[in-house]
Amino acid sequence: MAEGGDLTSIQDGSDADFELVCTPCEEDYIREEAVKFCVECNQYLCTTCARCHRRIAASKSHKLLDREDAKNASVVVMTTKCLYHPDRDIEMFCGTHDMVFCTKCIATEHRACENVNNIDEMPTSLVQQNDIQLLQFETKDVHDKLVAANKKKQKNVASLEVQRKGILNNIQDIENTLTEYIRKLKREAVESLNKTCSEVNGKLESEINLMANTITEVDKSRSILQTVNRMNARQQFVQIKLTERTVKDAKKLLEESESEGTRIARFTENADLRSILTTVADLGRVETLSENQKQITTRQHNIKAKKVLYIRMRNDSQMCYITDLCLLQNGTVVLADYNNKKIKRLDTNFSIKDDCPLTYGPTAICCTAKDEIAVKLSNNTVQFISIGQTLSVLRDISVEGGNCWGIAYFAGELWLSNSSSVNVCSTSGTLLKSINNNVNGQRIFKSYPEHMAVSGETVIVTDSSDGAVCLGRDGIVRRELRDGRLRNCYGVSVSADGTVFLSGHSTHNIVMFSGDGKCQGELLTKEMGLTYVSPLCYVNKRNCLILARNIDDDSIYIIEV
Repeated sequence: MAEGGDLTSIQDGSDADFELVCTPCEEDYIREEAVKFCVECNQYLCTTCARCHRRIAASKSHKLLDREDAKNASVVVMTTKCLYHPDRDIEMFCGTHDMVFCTKCIATEHRACENVNNIDEMPTSLVQQNDIQLLQFETKDVHDKLVAANKKKQKNVASLEVQRKGILNNIQDIENTLTEYIRKLKREAVESLNKTCSEVNGKLESEINLMANTITEVDKSRSILQTVNRMNARQQFVQIKLTERTVKDAKKLLEESESEGTRIARFTENADLRSILTTVADLGRVETLSENQKQITTRQHNIKAKKVLYIRMRNDSQMCYITDLCLLQNGTVVLADYNNKKIKRLDTNFSIKDDCPLTYGPTAICCTAKDEIAVKLSNNTVQFISIGQTLSVLRDISVEGGNCWGIAYFAGELWLSNSSSVNVCSTSGTLLKSINNNVNGQRIFKSYPEHMAVSGETVIVTDSSDGAVCLGRDGIVRRELRDGRLRNCYGVSVSADGTVFLSGHSTHNIVMFSGDGKCQGELLTKEMGLTYVSPLCYVNKRNCLILARNIDDDSIYIIEV
């Protein structure tokens, strides 16, 4: 199988008919005759692409075969690099996860897995021709669907731009309406000012004229008094009385003028308007919804029926004590039984299907993948368990707060309750942050964090008091769900329509909240006879709420709503 020799290429345009066509060129809708074949890339190459292939650092070491050698070879041996360790070849097969890995993956992440073999040691009939054809059809189908989905996303970008412009117009309309209303209030205020000042000016002008006339009368009386001595007694008496009257009227006018004082104009602002405009947080709320979210409307939850399910197994040595419930992606439920140190899986009819023994009592569980759950144990360990045909322990990591209830898987990270905080760590056990205080240094939790549930972009954490706290991925409080009817709030679960269910251990009840944080009342009350309610799990496919009590109890309870 020679690798040297001159490279030749034939280019006859798009209509040329070649037996072997260059793979990269064909992807660009160009037909070039292939002269080489790359074993690692599984691609035929023309002269130009082969030359580039040898120059690029990532592929310069690849083995190139002449096209005839590649065509005549019965089997082309290729090596595939590991997705997680690009410098290593895929050589191993893990039967537990039904996937191929490099030796480093097996050594670090799959040490506890069963049925791990070298690929070269696997039976030669692993792959059937029907399997290849089926996978080819499936690959083409998913490719076509991805292309269609990608086009839909591109259309979504265009539609979002149209919606953005529409919202901008709406915002502008709000500004114009408010501005026009303020201008109207301004015009009315100016008109009122002008009218008031005009009325006062008119009165002042009248008073000025009256005062001027009075001054004239006083001056006349003064002039007459200067000649009163030349008058006879009768005339003197008359003028004296007239002058006294003039002086009396003048004094009265002066007294009235001084009592009124100087007229001033004053404007008293309507404080309500400024207060409203300066205290309102925004013009409106901008949000995006998926088509599925648009179709979801909040349901009215009422109890239709209540059932009791016996969950004790023959090999259980103790009475059951269910510390947590977990809903899997396929709609089935897993229970954490602390006293019997195991997890129990229910089937679709809520009967015990199987179990997985643990070394310590489980305090909390959550779903981390389609076929995997994480279980927090009382010895400060989190074990990852495979959920397949059987239940099997995969690996474990060390954490803090093993005796505390509460674990959630959110955005690829584990959120775990501790005695006074929520610790966020990676799936390998590295502590990323502790959430305890808000930005002002005040404690977030009234008591201590308990069970958790993921709802959209938040993690809801009950805090053993009168409700729960909704935390964003950054650890900032988004909202609080609290009600005076709750005490020692432990359990939390969220339905598909966003309804949040919180259980009160001391108040023996369940209180509901809508997705925007408004209390919707009690679903379960003390009078219904279920005491010490703790973990909750809402099963959407069955429209029911599964709950357990915080005491030794061989039963769980199904509430159909």
